[in-house]
Amino acid sequence: MGHSLARKLIEAHRVTGKAVAGEEIGITVDQVLLTDTNGIMSWLQFEAMGMTRTVPGRVVSYADHQVYQVDSRNSDDHRYMQAVSRKYGAVFSKPGNGICHQVHMESFSVPGQTLLGSDSHTPLCGAAGMLAIGAGGLDVAVALGGGPYFFTMPKVVQVWLTGALQPWVTAKDVILELLRRLTVNGGTGKIFEYGGPGLRSLQAAQRMTIANMGAELGLTTSVFPSDEVTRSFLTRLGRSDDWRPAAPDDDATYDDQIELDLSTLTPLVALPGSPDRVVPVEEVAGTQVEQVMVGSCTNGSWYDMASVTDVIRGRRVHPSVSFVLFPGSHKILETMAREGLLTDLLAAGATVSESTCGSCAGIGHVPAAGVKSLRAFNRNFPGRSGVKGDEVYLCSSLVAAASALTGVITDPRTLGAQSAVALPPRFATSTVGFVEPDGQGEIPRGPNIKPVPLGEPVPETLEAPVVIKLGDKISTEDISPAGSA
Repeated sequence: MGHSLARKLIEAHRVTGKAVAGEEIGITVDQVLLTDTNGIMSWLQFEAMGMTRTVPGRVVSYADHQVYQVDSRNSDDHRYMQAVSRKYGAVFSKPGNGICHQVHMESFSVPGQTLLGSDSHTPLCGAAGMLAIGAGGLDVAVALGGGPYFFTMPKVVQVWLTGALQPWVTAKDVILELLRRLTVNGGTGKIFEYGGPGLRSLQAAQRMTIANMGAELGLTTSVFPSDEVTRSFLTRLGRSDDWRPAAPDDDATYDDQIELDLSTLTPLVALPGSPDRVVPVEEVAGTQVEQVMVGSCTNGSWYDMASVTDVIRGRRVHPSVSFVLFPGSHKILETMAREGLLTDLLAAGATVSESTCGSCAGIGHVPAAGVKSLRAFNRNFPGRSGVKGDEVYLCSSLVAAASALTGVITDPRTLGAQSAVALPPRFATSTVGFVEPDGQGEIPRGPNIKPVPLGEPVPETLEAPVVIKLGDKISTEDISPAGSA
């Protein structure tokens, strides 16, 4: 009996437990990524445990959420993060260098390795044949010190892809279709492993979009094989030596299977409130929008930026629309400049922002009260944009671009024939945004950088005031709205 790729990756790193669905297992961690949100706490916990050097072969700290540094606490966080990274053995990715998942995929992904991240969209690197999992701050801190990551062995579900995407249909529509079918709870306790003849038609950036938004399904992670598409992606980045094949056995068995014919998909939109409120674009076409955005770790790739540029080149953004793009990394932005995309975007009236998570988490470009916002992002839970009562629709970069031109949600298929997106032979390979560690330096601690209170045994009886009471279906925004930070 053959093994799935997910099971192969788990077995190659398993140190405790049995790889049986529902049982706890522990795996070794090859790489760790930390963000300037949850990652700050991970570093503080790492220090509280008395650690003096990171153990995994690759650790990277990313200043990617609070790039605008609108508060001195953001700058204090970045200053602290850069210093601890330097001292304890992590690469530091400076503000503006890019969104952690996009940058990590470009610069550090290695097929066959494990990656643990302090952000829920860490599974994006599953597009490169990695076992990439998002975890809580303390789990990440333990991994920094060389400890295993413990989790419940998920069921492995094969998503069998056939056919090819039709014009104006994107990878975003693939994951929105799965959300429509399964809801935001449909992937809990599962790994989705993608296979089938339809894989050949999906570029690396498209696989990244699908793997990234598996988080919205509640998946433990998503896994794609490492094949010639992966090799081409790494080669264009000057990293061909890091490529290696990774695939399931021909007779691999799975706990379940989902079939999806890519040729049957059409452009989709998620209605405000949840990523699984998915409808065909025709149902909401004509809805007025005043803000349109493309970016985040889901749609900030070169493929997305080039697709948008092809749509609006020589045209003009509608007078009532604020159209903002967030390239996913410095490398993408630099390549856009070299290939002339920035000129076309600026001439059309688009705003090109820094490479940041920013607005996806309600940090900057907050919509006006009562205004509808259309976003090629990953989440639209109530209040996430930074304002209560928001109305955020989710869509592909192509639906967003078409709508930016008209001022209303628009089916891109009405624009006529779609131009093919050409990949540059080489992407920019600059490392100017990275700071390598040297084990030196003092660690500055701003007024918001405090030691972690050391834990005590939990008493048999614990009394505390009720802080929040919630209903049956909640999101992280109900507990701690991203836009309130």
